[in-house]
Amino acid sequence: MADRSLRGMRLGGQSLQSEEGVVFSARANYTYHCENCGRDTDMVFAADAEAPETWECKACGHEATLMVGDKPVEIDRSNEKTPRSHWDMLLERRTRDELEELLEERLQFLRARRGGGKATEKIGA
Repeated sequence: MADRSLRGMRLGGQSLQSEEGVVFSARANYTYHCENCGRDTDMVFAADAEAPETWECKACGHEATLMVGDKPVEIDRSNEKTPRSHWDMLLERRTRDELEELLEERLQFLRARRGGGKATEKIGA
């Protein structure tokens, strides 16, 4: 029975391909400096690829900036929008006086529904 068993290679053991005739693409090294921890992160990209302006620091996870020579790249953040809160969007639709009037109406409704005698009482009185 042992004579008839198949012999082969184990999985993941060795590759049957050689590196003959393989031409690697051109590469470029870029350095990113982290202001948080002060460490540099070296990254390798294809020579024809555009390197991003920021990269995550390998040491602390904060944003590291691309270094050109000894100076960091100036990052243009003028196109970034600041997030608007619910309050900001509400103020776009109504004035502060209108909001105070609506609040007072709603509070009076809730107090009257509760059956309390405080329906005519003002806030802060």
